[in-house]
Amino acid sequence: MELHRNGHAWDPDAYDGSHSFVSEYGEDLLEWLDPEPGDRVLDVGCGTGQLSAEIASRGAGVVGIDTSEAMIERARSSHSNCSFVRADATEFDLDEPFDAVFSNAALHWISDQDAALESIRNALRPGGRFVAELGGAGNVRSIVDALETELRERGYEAANPWYFPSIGEYAPRLETHGFEVRSARLFDRPTELENGEEGLEDWLTMFGDSFFESVPADERDAIVAAVEDELRPTLFQDGSWVADYRRLRFAAVALEE
Repeated sequence: MELHRNGHAWDPDAYDGSHSFVSEYGEDLLEWLDPEPGDRVLDVGCGTGQLSAEIASRGAGVVGIDTSEAMIERARSSHSNCSFVRADATEFDLDEPFDAVFSNAALHWISDQDAALESIRNALRPGGRFVAELGGAGNVRSIVDALETELRERGYEAANPWYFPSIGEYAPRLETHGFEVRSARLFDRPTELENGEEGLEDWLTMFGDSFFESVPADERDAIVAAVEDELRPTLFQDGSWVADYRRLRFAAVALEE
């Protein structure tokens, strides 16, 4: 799911394969959305469209947006019951208003949060619902701290691509852009990574490539190995890596302008 992501390249095969937990965990968020037949729903950061299709299966009309052309192409070829548009969450403009906006594991990739929230508010009818989940304050802190420390000790500057807010930080931001927050929850969700011993390296390859922008290719493996050594006592359990995820989930309503 690529939105405004500083050039991050997404691999649909890997995303749907060894990182399918992203959309699988998002299925629980659909209960907060509770789409009804006839609803018009926008999926912001739709990725390969798996959750868009789930929403559509409940009778809603769904449009998914994402800036990754590869993800949009996969979504179009896999899910004919939805419409998919390549668009940036910070500046999209679709013709008809929506009854609801849904977003899973995408908002924390956006550098200009205010522009994104303004675009989302403009896409909703008054009274429309905004239901989303993103990384919350402290998300993957152990991994980020270990990686940034290792990079710094080797003389490299880390480029952290993520924004992980607290409820106290994000709720006022939503209110500033014309939303009334009806519910918000920050919670721990330890997440087992697939592929056993290779799980953390695969996760960093999929999601953390921004950290390695200034690192020569021949040093990357050594850095990853050092991070694994640092985290193994706490995050490697029963043959698998378990990432220290924390999620921020909210439901808000668009107020009359």
